[in-house]
Amino acid sequence: MVDTVKPAGTSKEVKPRSVRVVLMALMIAMLLAMLDNMIIGTAMPTIVGELGGLEHLSWVVTAYTLATAASTPIWGKLGDMYGRKGSFLVSIVIFLIGSVLSGMAQDMGQLIGFRAIQGLGAGGLMVGVMAIIGDLIPPRERGKYQGMMAGVMALAMIGGPLVGGTITDHWGWRWSFYINLPLGAVALAMVTAVLHLPKKRSQGKIDYLGAALLTIAITSTVLVTTWGGTEYAWGSVEILALIAVGVLSTVAFLYAETKAAEPVMPLHIFRSRNFTLMSVIGFLVGFAMFGGVLYLPLFQQSVQGASATNSGLLLLPMLLSMMLVSLIAGRVTTSSGKYKIFPIAGGALMVVGMFLLATMDTGTTRLVSGLYMAVLGAGLGFLMQITMLVAQNSVEMKDMGVASSSATLFRTLGGSFGVALMGSLFTTRVTDTMAERLGPEAAQAAGSAQLDAASLAKLPEVVRDAYQHAVAAGTHSAFLLGAAIALLGFAAAWFVKEVPLRGAGPAGPADGATDGAAEGAAEAPVEAPEAVDAKGKAAPAAQEPVAR
Repeated sequence: MVDTVKPAGTSKEVKPRSVRVVLMALMIAMLLAMLDNMIIGTAMPTIVGELGGLEHLSWVVTAYTLATAASTPIWGKLGDMYGRKGSFLVSIVIFLIGSVLSGMAQDMGQLIGFRAIQGLGAGGLMVGVMAIIGDLIPPRERGKYQGMMAGVMALAMIGGPLVGGTITDHWGWRWSFYINLPLGAVALAMVTAVLHLPKKRSQGKIDYLGAALLTIAITSTVLVTTWGGTEYAWGSVEILALIAVGVLSTVAFLYAETKAAEPVMPLHIFRSRNFTLMSVIGFLVGFAMFGGVLYLPLFQQSVQGASATNSGLLLLPMLLSMMLVSLIAGRVTTSSGKYKIFPIAGGALMVVGMFLLATMDTGTTRLVSGLYMAVLGAGLGFLMQITMLVAQNSVEMKDMGVASSSATLFRTLGGSFGVALMGSLFTTRVTDTMAERLGPEAAQAAGSAQLDAASLAKLPEVVRDAYQHAVAAGTHSAFLLGAAIALLGFAAAWFVKEVPLRGAGPAGPADGATDGAAEGAAEAPVEAPEAVDAKGKAAPAAQEPVAR
Protein backbone atom coordinates (compact mmCIF):
# COMPACT_ATOMS: atom_id res chain seq x y z
CA MET A 1 0.00 0.00 0.00
CA VAL A 2 1.37 3.44 -0.94
CA ASP A 3 1.62 6.01 1.83
CA THR A 4 -0.42 9.13 1.18
CA VAL A 5 -0.52 12.79 2.23
CA LYS A 6 -3.71 14.68 3.01
CA PRO A 7 -3.62 18.29 1.80
CA ALA A 8 -4.23 20.84 4.55
CA GLY A 9 -7.89 21.34 5.29
CA THR A 10 -9.05 18.42 3.09
CA SER A 11 -9.75 14.72 3.30
CA LYS A 12 -8.44 13.88 -0.16
CA GLU A 13 -5.21 11.90 -0.19
CA VAL A 14 -2.34 12.65 -2.53
CA LYS A 15 0.48 10.27 -3.35
CA PRO A 16 3.88 11.38 -2.05
CA ARG A 17 5.33 11.06 -5.58
CA SER A 18 2.89 13.75 -6.78
CA VAL A 19 3.73 15.95 -3.81
CA ARG A 20 7.45 15.58 -4.49
CA VAL A 21 7.00 16.60 -8.14
CA VAL A 22 5.12 19.73 -7.08
CA LEU A 23 7.74 20.50 -4.43
CA MET A 24 10.53 20.09 -6.97
CA ALA A 25 8.90 22.78 -9.13
CA LEU A 26 8.43 25.03 -6.10
CA MET A 27 12.04 24.57 -5.02
CA ILE A 28 13.26 25.58 -8.51
CA ALA A 29 11.23 28.78 -8.20
CA MET A 30 12.61 29.36 -4.70
CA LEU A 31 16.11 28.83 -6.05
CA LEU A 32 15.47 31.51 -8.69
CA ALA A 33 14.72 34.13 -6.02
CA MET A 34 17.59 33.19 -3.71
CA LEU A 35 20.26 32.53 -6.33
CA ASP A 36 19.86 35.81 -8.19
CA ASN A 37 21.50 38.19 -5.73
CA MET A 38 24.31 35.71 -5.02
CA ILE A 39 25.18 35.47 -8.73
CA ILE A 40 24.82 39.19 -9.43
CA GLY A 41 27.08 40.13 -6.52
CA THR A 42 30.01 38.34 -8.19
CA ALA A 43 29.29 39.95 -11.56
CA MET A 44 28.96 43.54 -10.27
CA PRO A 45 32.59 44.66 -10.86
CA THR A 46 32.33 43.58 -14.52
CA ILE A 47 28.93 45.25 -14.90
CA VAL A 48 30.27 48.55 -13.57
CA GLY A 49 33.29 48.28 -15.84
CA GLU A 50 31.04 48.07 -18.92
CA LEU A 51 28.07 50.28 -17.99
CA GLY A 52 29.81 52.79 -15.71
CA GLY A 53 27.77 54.53 -13.00
CA LEU A 54 29.84 53.40 -10.03
CA GLU A 55 28.12 56.01 -7.85
CA HIS A 56 24.79 54.24 -8.43
CA LEU A 57 26.12 50.74 -7.82
CA SER A 58 24.29 50.21 -4.51
CA TRP A 59 20.95 50.89 -6.20
CA VAL A 60 21.29 47.76 -8.34
CA VAL A 61 20.83 45.76 -5.13
CA THR A 62 18.63 48.27 -3.29
CA ALA A 63 16.04 48.51 -6.10
CA TYR A 64 15.67 44.72 -6.14
CA THR A 65 15.44 44.49 -2.33
CA LEU A 66 12.93 47.34 -2.07
CA ALA A 67 10.65 45.92 -4.74
CA THR A 68 10.81 42.44 -3.20
CA ALA A 69 10.00 43.63 0.33
CA ALA A 70 7.24 46.03 -0.73
CA SER A 71 5.46 43.51 -2.98
CA THR A 72 5.68 40.53 -0.60
CA PRO A 73 2.49 41.26 1.44
CA ILE A 74 0.56 42.21 -1.70
CA TRP A 75 1.38 38.92 -3.43
CA GLY A 76 0.21 37.04 -0.34
CA LYS A 77 -3.15 38.82 -0.30
CA LEU A 78 -3.66 38.40 -4.06
CA GLY A 79 -3.12 34.66 -3.64
CA ASP A 80 -5.72 34.53 -0.86
CA MET A 81 -8.26 36.48 -2.93
CA TYR A 82 -7.81 35.16 -6.46
CA GLY A 83 -6.02 31.83 -6.16
CA ARG A 84 -2.46 30.92 -5.36
CA LYS A 85 -1.50 29.10 -8.54
CA GLY A 86 -2.37 31.99 -10.85
CA SER A 87 -0.61 34.63 -8.77
CA PHE A 88 2.45 32.39 -8.42
CA LEU A 89 2.71 31.84 -12.18
CA VAL A 90 2.35 35.59 -12.79
CA SER A 91 5.18 36.31 -10.32
CA ILE A 92 7.46 33.86 -12.18
CA VAL A 93 6.67 35.54 -15.50
CA ILE A 94 7.35 39.03 -14.09
CA PHE A 95 10.64 37.80 -12.62
CA LEU A 96 11.71 36.34 -15.96
CA ILE A 97 10.72 39.52 -17.84
CA GLY A 98 12.81 41.53 -15.39
CA SER A 99 15.72 39.11 -15.90
CA VAL A 100 15.61 39.47 -19.70
CA LEU A 101 15.38 43.26 -19.53
CA SER A 102 18.23 43.43 -16.98
CA GLY A 103 20.42 41.36 -19.30
CA MET A 104 19.64 43.78 -22.14
CA ALA A 105 20.33 46.97 -20.12
CA GLN A 106 22.50 49.54 -21.87
CA ASP A 107 23.26 51.82 -18.92
CA MET A 108 23.11 51.78 -15.13
CA GLY A 109 19.77 53.61 -14.98
CA GLN A 110 18.09 50.97 -17.12
CA LEU A 111 19.62 48.18 -15.08
CA ILE A 112 18.33 49.68 -11.82
CA GLY A 113 14.80 50.03 -13.24
CA PHE A 114 14.77 46.51 -14.65
CA ARG A 115 16.09 45.10 -11.37
CA ALA A 116 13.08 46.67 -9.65
CA ILE A 117 10.79 44.77 -12.07
CA GLN A 118 12.71 41.61 -11.27
CA GLY A 119 12.27 42.30 -7.54
CA LEU A 120 8.50 42.64 -7.94
CA GLY A 121 8.40 39.10 -9.29
CA ALA A 122 10.79 37.80 -6.64
CA GLY A 123 8.43 38.98 -3.90
CA GLY A 124 5.78 36.61 -5.22
CA LEU A 125 8.16 33.68 -5.67
CA MET A 126 9.03 33.20 -2.00
CA VAL A 127 5.50 33.87 -0.75
CA GLY A 128 4.01 31.61 -3.41
CA VAL A 129 6.27 28.71 -2.47
CA MET A 130 5.50 28.97 1.24
CA ALA A 131 1.75 29.51 0.81
CA ILE A 132 1.31 26.67 -1.70
CA ILE A 133 3.19 24.32 0.60
CA GLY A 134 0.88 25.53 3.39
CA ASP A 135 -2.15 24.73 1.22
CA LEU A 136 -0.92 21.37 -0.04
CA ILE A 137 0.76 19.77 2.97
CA PRO A 138 -0.64 19.71 6.53
CA PRO A 139 1.72 21.18 9.16
CA ARG A 140 2.18 17.76 10.78
CA GLU A 141 3.49 16.33 7.48
CA ARG A 142 5.45 19.42 6.42
CA GLY A 143 8.47 18.60 8.54
CA LYS A 144 9.43 15.80 6.13
CA TYR A 145 10.23 18.39 3.49
CA GLN A 146 12.14 20.93 5.60
CA GLY A 147 15.51 19.49 4.61
CA MET A 148 14.67 20.14 0.95
CA MET A 149 14.06 23.84 1.61
CA ALA A 150 17.19 24.18 3.74
CA GLY A 151 19.15 22.41 1.00
CA VAL A 152 17.97 24.91 -1.62
CA MET A 153 19.11 27.76 0.63
CA ALA A 154 22.52 26.17 1.13
CA LEU A 155 22.87 25.51 -2.61
CA ALA A 156 22.09 29.16 -3.40
CA MET A 157 24.53 30.55 -0.85
CA ILE A 158 27.38 28.20 -1.73
CA GLY A 159 26.84 27.86 -5.46
CA GLY A 160 25.76 31.43 -6.23
CA PRO A 161 29.18 33.14 -6.06
CA LEU A 162 30.88 30.23 -7.86
CA VAL A 163 28.28 30.13 -10.65
CA GLY A 164 28.31 33.92 -10.94
CA GLY A 165 32.07 34.04 -11.33
CA THR A 166 32.13 31.22 -13.88
CA ILE A 167 29.32 32.70 -15.99
CA THR A 168 30.85 36.18 -15.96
CA ASP A 169 34.31 34.93 -16.91
CA HIS A 170 33.20 32.66 -19.77
CA TRP A 171 29.87 33.99 -21.10
CA GLY A 172 29.72 37.62 -19.97
CA TRP A 173 27.77 39.34 -17.20
CA ARG A 174 24.50 39.47 -19.18
CA TRP A 175 24.20 35.69 -18.84
CA SER A 176 24.06 36.19 -15.07
CA PHE A 177 20.49 37.30 -15.78
CA TYR A 178 19.72 35.11 -18.78
CA ILE A 179 20.56 31.97 -16.76
CA ASN A 180 17.22 32.49 -14.99
CA LEU A 181 15.29 31.74 -18.19
CA PRO A 182 15.79 27.96 -18.45
CA LEU A 183 15.20 27.50 -14.72
CA GLY A 184 12.10 29.67 -14.87
CA ALA A 185 10.77 27.84 -17.92
CA VAL A 186 11.11 24.48 -16.13
CA ALA A 187 9.35 25.87 -13.04
CA LEU A 188 6.52 27.34 -15.16
CA ALA A 189 5.98 24.09 -17.07
CA MET A 190 6.03 21.88 -13.96
CA VAL A 191 3.75 24.11 -11.89
CA THR A 192 1.27 24.45 -14.76
CA ALA A 193 1.20 20.71 -15.39
CA VAL A 194 1.17 19.16 -11.93
CA LEU A 195 -0.25 21.72 -9.49
CA HIS A 196 -4.05 21.89 -9.25
CA LEU A 197 -5.49 24.22 -6.63
CA PRO A 198 -9.05 25.54 -6.36
CA LYS A 199 -9.79 28.66 -8.39
CA LYS A 200 -11.01 31.58 -6.32
CA ARG A 201 -13.19 34.50 -7.28
CA SER A 202 -13.29 37.18 -4.60
CA GLN A 203 -16.03 39.80 -4.65
CA GLY A 204 -13.99 42.08 -2.42
CA LYS A 205 -11.96 45.03 -3.67
CA ILE A 206 -8.20 45.22 -3.42
CA ASP A 207 -7.08 47.38 -0.52
CA TYR A 208 -5.23 49.94 -2.63
CA LEU A 209 -4.83 52.45 0.21
CA GLY A 210 -3.43 49.84 2.57
CA ALA A 211 -1.08 48.52 -0.11
CA ALA A 212 0.19 52.05 -0.86
CA LEU A 213 0.73 52.93 2.80
CA LEU A 214 2.46 49.60 3.49
CA THR A 215 4.72 50.11 0.47
CA ILE A 216 5.71 53.57 1.72
CA ALA A 217 6.38 52.23 5.23
CA ILE A 218 8.50 49.33 3.98
CA THR A 219 10.38 51.51 1.48
CA SER A 220 11.22 54.08 4.16
CA THR A 221 12.38 51.38 6.56
CA VAL A 222 14.59 49.62 4.01
CA LEU A 223 16.10 52.93 2.86
CA VAL A 224 16.90 53.91 6.45
CA THR A 225 18.69 50.62 7.03
CA THR A 226 20.43 50.80 3.63
CA TRP A 227 21.56 54.42 3.71
CA GLY A 228 21.98 55.00 7.46
CA GLY A 229 25.67 55.31 8.37
CA THR A 230 26.80 54.87 4.73
CA GLU A 231 25.21 57.28 2.25
CA TYR A 232 24.05 59.59 5.04
CA ALA A 233 24.88 59.98 8.72
CA TRP A 234 22.33 58.50 11.13
CA GLY A 235 21.51 61.98 12.43
CA SER A 236 21.23 63.59 8.99
CA VAL A 237 18.06 65.34 7.77
CA GLU A 238 17.56 62.65 5.09
CA ILE A 239 17.59 59.74 7.53
CA LEU A 240 15.45 61.53 10.12
CA ALA A 241 12.93 62.44 7.41
CA LEU A 242 12.77 58.80 6.25
CA ILE A 243 12.23 57.65 9.84
CA ALA A 244 9.39 60.17 10.23
CA VAL A 245 7.79 59.04 6.96
CA GLY A 246 8.13 55.40 8.03
CA VAL A 247 6.50 55.97 11.43
CA LEU A 248 3.63 58.09 10.05
CA SER A 249 2.88 55.72 7.17
CA THR A 250 2.92 52.74 9.55
CA VAL A 251 0.42 54.41 11.87
CA ALA A 252 -1.77 55.37 8.90
CA PHE A 253 -1.53 51.81 7.55
CA LEU A 254 -2.64 50.27 10.84
CA TYR A 255 -5.64 52.61 10.96
CA ALA A 256 -6.54 51.94 7.32
CA GLU A 257 -6.45 48.17 7.88
CA THR A 258 -9.10 48.43 10.60
CA LYS A 259 -11.48 50.02 8.06
CA ALA A 260 -10.72 47.99 4.91
CA ALA A 261 -13.15 45.28 3.76
CA GLU A 262 -10.28 43.12 2.44
CA PRO A 263 -7.16 44.39 4.28
CA VAL A 264 -3.86 43.61 2.58
CA MET A 265 -2.54 42.48 5.98
CA PRO A 266 -5.46 41.55 8.28
CA LEU A 267 -4.53 42.64 11.79
CA HIS A 268 -6.56 39.85 13.37
CA ILE A 269 -3.81 37.35 12.51
CA PHE A 270 -1.63 39.07 15.13
CA ARG A 271 -4.16 38.21 17.85
CA SER A 272 -2.64 34.75 17.76
CA ARG A 273 0.17 34.69 20.29
CA ASN A 274 2.08 32.07 18.35
CA PHE A 275 1.86 34.00 15.08
CA THR A 276 3.08 37.20 16.69
CA LEU A 277 5.94 35.37 18.42
CA MET A 278 6.96 33.66 15.17
CA SER A 279 7.00 37.04 13.42
CA VAL A 280 9.30 38.42 16.11
CA ILE A 281 11.55 35.36 16.10
CA GLY A 282 11.63 35.36 12.28
CA PHE A 283 12.78 38.99 12.36
CA LEU A 284 15.57 38.07 14.77
CA VAL A 285 16.57 35.02 12.69
CA GLY A 286 16.87 37.24 9.62
CA PHE A 287 18.96 39.69 11.63
CA ALA A 288 21.42 37.00 12.71
CA MET A 289 21.54 35.00 9.48
CA PHE A 290 22.10 37.84 7.02
CA GLY A 291 24.59 39.52 9.33
CA GLY A 292 26.50 36.27 9.66
CA VAL A 293 26.46 35.57 5.93
CA LEU A 294 27.91 39.04 5.27
CA TYR A 295 30.63 39.27 7.93
CA LEU A 296 31.88 35.70 8.19
CA PRO A 297 33.41 35.63 4.67
CA LEU A 298 34.77 39.15 5.27
CA PHE A 299 36.60 37.97 8.39
CA GLN A 300 37.98 34.87 6.70
CA GLN A 301 39.18 36.77 3.66
CA SER A 302 40.74 39.68 5.55
CA VAL A 303 42.07 38.01 8.67
CA GLN A 304 42.54 34.37 7.67
CA GLY A 305 43.68 35.02 4.09
CA ALA A 306 41.01 32.97 2.33
CA SER A 307 40.31 33.50 -1.38
CA ALA A 308 37.35 35.68 -2.30
CA THR A 309 36.62 33.45 -5.31
CA ASN A 310 35.49 30.63 -3.04
CA SER A 311 33.60 32.88 -0.62
CA GLY A 312 30.50 30.68 -0.77
CA LEU A 313 32.48 27.64 0.39
CA LEU A 314 33.57 29.55 3.49
CA LEU A 315 30.02 29.26 4.80
CA LEU A 316 29.88 25.49 4.29
CA PRO A 317 30.10 24.51 8.02
CA MET A 318 27.22 26.82 8.91
CA LEU A 319 25.03 25.83 5.95
CA LEU A 320 25.58 22.06 6.26
CA SER A 321 24.84 22.22 9.97
CA MET A 322 21.71 24.27 9.28
CA MET A 323 20.51 21.80 6.63
CA LEU A 324 21.13 18.70 8.77
CA VAL A 325 19.49 20.10 11.89
CA SER A 326 16.52 21.41 9.90
CA LEU A 327 16.02 17.93 8.43
CA ILE A 328 16.17 16.28 11.86
CA ALA A 329 13.81 18.83 13.43
CA GLY A 330 11.35 18.32 10.58
CA ARG A 331 11.35 14.55 10.93
CA VAL A 332 10.86 14.75 14.70
CA THR A 333 8.03 17.25 14.27
CA THR A 334 6.29 14.97 11.76
CA SER A 335 6.61 11.87 13.92
CA SER A 336 5.75 13.44 17.29
CA GLY A 337 3.76 16.58 16.50
CA LYS A 338 5.90 18.42 19.09
CA TYR A 339 7.80 21.56 18.19
CA LYS A 340 8.10 23.98 21.12
CA ILE A 341 11.53 22.66 22.09
CA PHE A 342 12.97 23.63 18.70
CA PRO A 343 12.56 27.43 18.94
CA ILE A 344 14.02 27.28 22.44
CA ALA A 345 16.98 25.11 21.40
CA GLY A 346 17.49 27.19 18.27
CA GLY A 347 17.46 30.44 20.21
CA ALA A 348 19.99 29.07 22.72
CA LEU A 349 22.35 27.82 20.00
CA MET A 350 22.06 31.13 18.14
CA VAL A 351 23.15 33.02 21.26
CA VAL A 352 26.07 30.64 21.87
CA GLY A 353 27.10 30.63 18.20
CA MET A 354 27.07 34.42 17.91
CA PHE A 355 29.03 34.78 21.16
CA LEU A 356 31.64 32.25 20.02
CA LEU A 357 32.04 34.09 16.70
CA ALA A 358 32.50 37.31 18.67
CA THR A 359 35.57 35.76 20.37
CA MET A 360 37.44 35.29 17.08
CA ASP A 361 40.69 37.23 16.66
CA THR A 362 43.74 37.26 14.39
CA GLY A 363 44.94 33.96 15.88
CA THR A 364 41.70 32.02 15.30
CA THR A 365 42.19 29.11 12.88
CA ARG A 366 39.78 28.17 10.11
CA LEU A 367 38.95 24.92 11.92
CA VAL A 368 37.90 26.76 15.07
CA SER A 369 35.89 29.37 13.19
CA GLY A 370 34.25 26.52 11.23
CA LEU A 371 33.16 24.86 14.49
CA TYR A 372 31.74 28.17 15.72
CA MET A 373 29.83 28.57 12.45
CA ALA A 374 28.42 25.05 12.82
CA VAL A 375 26.95 26.01 16.20
CA LEU A 376 25.27 29.07 14.69
CA GLY A 377 24.06 26.96 11.75
CA ALA A 378 22.48 24.44 14.13
CA GLY A 379 20.57 27.25 15.82
CA LEU A 380 19.33 28.57 12.49
CA GLY A 381 18.39 25.04 11.43
CA PHE A 382 16.07 24.68 14.41
CA LEU A 383 14.42 28.01 13.61
CA MET A 384 14.35 28.60 9.84
CA GLN A 385 11.42 26.38 8.84
CA ILE A 386 9.78 25.91 12.25
CA THR A 387 8.94 29.62 12.42
CA MET A 388 7.07 29.44 9.11
CA LEU A 389 5.36 26.16 10.02
CA VAL A 390 4.03 27.47 13.35
CA ALA A 391 3.01 30.80 11.80
CA GLN A 392 0.96 29.00 9.13
CA ASN A 393 -0.56 26.65 11.70
CA SER A 394 -1.72 29.67 13.73
CA VAL A 395 -4.13 31.09 11.14
CA GLU A 396 -7.16 29.93 9.21
CA MET A 397 -6.66 28.52 5.72
CA LYS A 398 -8.19 31.62 4.12
CA ASP A 399 -5.33 33.70 5.59
CA MET A 400 -2.54 31.34 4.56
CA GLY A 401 -1.19 33.76 1.95
CA VAL A 402 -0.99 36.81 4.18
CA ALA A 403 0.45 34.71 7.01
CA SER A 404 3.20 33.39 4.73
CA SER A 405 3.92 36.83 3.27
CA SER A 406 3.98 38.49 6.70
CA ALA A 407 6.41 35.90 8.09
CA THR A 408 8.61 36.29 5.00
CA LEU A 409 8.45 40.10 5.24
CA PHE A 410 9.53 40.18 8.89
CA ARG A 411 12.47 37.92 8.13
CA THR A 412 13.46 40.17 5.20
CA LEU A 413 13.20 43.30 7.33
CA GLY A 414 15.22 41.59 10.04
CA GLY A 415 17.95 40.94 7.49
CA SER A 416 17.92 44.61 6.42
CA PHE A 417 18.24 45.79 10.01
CA GLY A 418 20.93 43.20 10.75
CA VAL A 419 23.12 44.17 7.81
CA ALA A 420 22.66 47.89 8.53
CA LEU A 421 23.22 47.91 12.30
CA MET A 422 25.98 45.31 12.32
CA GLY A 423 27.57 47.09 9.36
CA SER A 424 27.50 50.47 11.06
CA LEU A 425 29.03 49.01 14.22
CA PHE A 426 31.64 47.13 12.18
CA THR A 427 32.69 50.20 10.19
CA THR A 428 32.96 52.40 13.27
CA ARG A 429 35.06 49.86 15.15
CA VAL A 430 37.38 49.24 12.17
CA THR A 431 37.96 52.98 11.72
CA ASP A 432 38.63 53.54 15.42
CA THR A 433 41.03 50.59 15.69
CA MET A 434 42.96 51.68 12.60
CA ALA A 435 43.28 55.18 14.02
CA GLU A 436 44.55 53.80 17.33
CA ARG A 437 47.21 51.66 15.66
CA LEU A 438 48.33 53.89 12.77
CA GLY A 439 47.10 57.36 13.59
CA PRO A 440 44.22 59.20 11.88
CA GLU A 441 46.09 60.12 8.68
CA ALA A 442 47.55 56.67 8.03
CA ALA A 443 44.22 55.03 8.85
CA GLN A 444 42.45 57.27 6.35
CA ALA A 445 45.01 56.46 3.65
CA ALA A 446 44.66 52.73 4.20
CA GLY A 447 40.89 52.91 4.51
CA SER A 448 40.39 52.79 0.76
CA ALA A 449 41.94 49.33 0.44
CA GLN A 450 39.55 46.47 -0.17
CA LEU A 451 39.19 43.97 2.64
CA ASP A 452 40.41 40.91 0.75
CA ALA A 453 43.56 38.81 0.78
CA ALA A 454 44.88 40.06 -2.58
CA SER A 455 44.65 43.74 -1.64
CA LEU A 456 46.03 43.24 1.86
CA ALA A 457 49.08 41.36 0.54
CA LYS A 458 50.16 44.55 -1.26
CA LEU A 459 50.09 46.67 1.91
CA PRO A 460 53.13 47.22 4.16
CA GLU A 461 53.30 44.68 6.96
CA VAL A 462 52.53 47.18 9.70
CA VAL A 463 49.44 48.42 7.85
CA ARG A 464 48.31 44.89 7.04
CA ASP A 465 48.66 43.84 10.68
CA ALA A 466 46.68 46.88 11.81
CA TYR A 467 43.98 46.16 9.24
CA GLN A 468 43.61 42.56 10.33
CA HIS A 469 43.30 43.56 13.98
CA ALA A 470 40.77 46.22 13.00
CA VAL A 471 38.63 43.73 11.08
CA ALA A 472 38.79 41.28 13.98
CA ALA A 473 37.69 44.06 16.34
CA GLY A 474 34.88 45.03 13.96
CA THR A 475 33.53 41.48 13.67
CA HIS A 476 33.79 41.12 17.46
CA SER A 477 31.45 44.10 17.94
CA ALA A 478 29.09 43.03 15.16
CA PHE A 479 28.67 39.49 16.48
CA LEU A 480 28.27 40.71 20.07
CA LEU A 481 25.31 42.74 18.85
CA GLY A 482 24.05 39.62 17.08
CA ALA A 483 24.31 37.63 20.33
CA ALA A 484 22.29 40.27 22.19
CA ILE A 485 19.58 40.21 19.49
CA ALA A 486 19.56 36.38 19.52
CA LEU A 487 19.03 36.50 23.29
CA LEU A 488 15.72 38.28 22.69
CA GLY A 489 14.69 35.46 20.35
CA PHE A 490 15.60 32.86 22.97
CA ALA A 491 13.44 34.69 25.54
CA ALA A 492 10.51 34.95 23.11
CA ALA A 493 10.66 31.22 22.32
CA TRP A 494 9.67 30.31 25.88
CA PHE A 495 6.25 31.93 25.39
CA VAL A 496 5.34 29.78 22.36
CA LYS A 497 2.24 27.67 23.07
CA GLU A 498 2.37 24.10 21.79
CA VAL A 499 -0.83 23.83 19.73
CA PRO A 500 -1.55 20.54 17.89
CA LEU A 501 -0.49 20.72 14.25
CA ARG A 502 -3.23 20.31 11.66
CA GLY A 503 -3.16 16.91 10.03
CA ALA A 504 -1.92 15.29 13.25
CA GLY A 505 -4.73 12.75 13.50
CA PRO A 506 -7.74 13.75 15.64
CA ALA A 507 -8.51 17.39 15.24
CA GLY A 508 -7.24 19.52 18.05
CA PRO A 509 -7.76 23.16 18.85
CA ALA A 510 -5.98 25.53 16.52
CA ASP A 511 -4.05 28.53 17.66
CA GLY A 512 -6.42 30.97 16.08
CA ALA A 513 -7.32 34.58 16.65
CA THR A 514 -8.47 33.98 20.21
CA ASP A 515 -5.37 32.54 21.84
CA GLY A 516 -4.00 35.89 22.93
CA ALA A 517 -7.34 37.54 23.60
CA ALA A 518 -8.95 35.18 26.07
CA GLU A 519 -7.00 32.63 28.07
CA GLY A 520 -8.86 29.38 28.38
CA ALA A 521 -11.52 30.29 25.83
CA ALA A 522 -12.51 27.63 23.33
CA GLU A 523 -10.64 28.11 20.07
CA ALA A 524 -12.22 27.46 16.68
CA PRO A 525 -10.65 24.64 14.68
CA VAL A 526 -9.19 25.77 11.39
CA GLU A 527 -8.81 22.46 9.60
CA ALA A 528 -11.62 23.16 7.13
CA PRO A 529 -12.71 26.78 7.55
CA GLU A 530 -15.89 27.90 5.87
CA ALA A 531 -15.26 30.25 2.99
CA VAL A 532 -16.57 33.77 3.55
CA ASP A 533 -17.16 36.42 0.95
CA ALA A 534 -16.27 40.09 1.24
CA LYS A 535 -19.61 40.90 2.95
CA GLY A 536 -19.15 38.26 5.60
CA LYS A 537 -21.68 35.81 4.17
CA ALA A 538 -20.96 32.12 4.00
CA ALA A 539 -19.85 30.93 0.59
CA PRO A 540 -19.72 27.39 -0.84
CA ALA A 541 -16.77 25.34 0.31
CA ALA A 542 -13.77 25.51 -2.02
CA GLN A 543 -12.62 22.54 -4.01
CA GLU A 544 -9.78 20.61 -2.40
CA PRO A 545 -6.26 21.32 -3.59
CA VAL A 546 -4.90 18.38 -5.51
CA ALA A 547 -1.42 17.54 -6.76
CA ARG A 548 -1.53 15.18 -9.70
